[in-house]
Amino acid sequence: MRQTIVGLCLLLFSFPAWTSAQPAAADSSTVSRQQLTVQFGYFSYSSILELMPEYHSAKEKLTNLQSRYDAELQRADKEFNRKFAEYLEGQNDFPENILIKRQKELQDLMEKSLSFKSEIKALTAKARHELLMPVRARLDEAIKQIGTEQGLNYILNTDGNACPYIDPRCGIDVSPLIKARLKVKD
Repeated sequence: MRQTIVGLCLLLFSFPAWTSAQPAAADSSTVSRQQLTVQFGYFSYSSILELMPEYHSAKEKLTNLQSRYDAELQRADKEFNRKFAEYLEGQNDFPENILIKRQKELQDLMEKSLSFKSEIKALTAKARHELLMPVRARLDEAIKQIGTEQGLNYILNTDGNACPYIDPRCGIDVSPLIKARLKVKD
């Protein structure tokens, strides 16, 4: 993903140099290097997202959901531990068929627990996606509006060190504009 972003940035930044290397046409539709300017903005998506009240609400809902899942996992672990302790206490006294039955019960409980943990992981990821979708949509709309209003060709997300250096003479930090649009404060 990072390589794709870096490649896209290189392509976009090299576009003015590439167009100026093309042979000049005789007609008036030719754009000179001086006339072609690429305007861009940049900001940290995650930093703005984390300032939004809707994000905190979604995060709280996820925390509550995770707490309920954790409580159920603890209950299942207690049940397993209780049955395992009973198995250990009686393993020397049980007839072989009861011993095998108890081993199978323990194995089934362990498999169900692992399956449930996997299911919880998937359900939590799905809930996170669904809860954050409207928050991200609101942020994305604000970004598009700022880009249009400011006449920007594109807006870069600086998260993940995707753009380790941006010359402030070439691009503008749109963070304050997005924060104002979304009415969020640091």
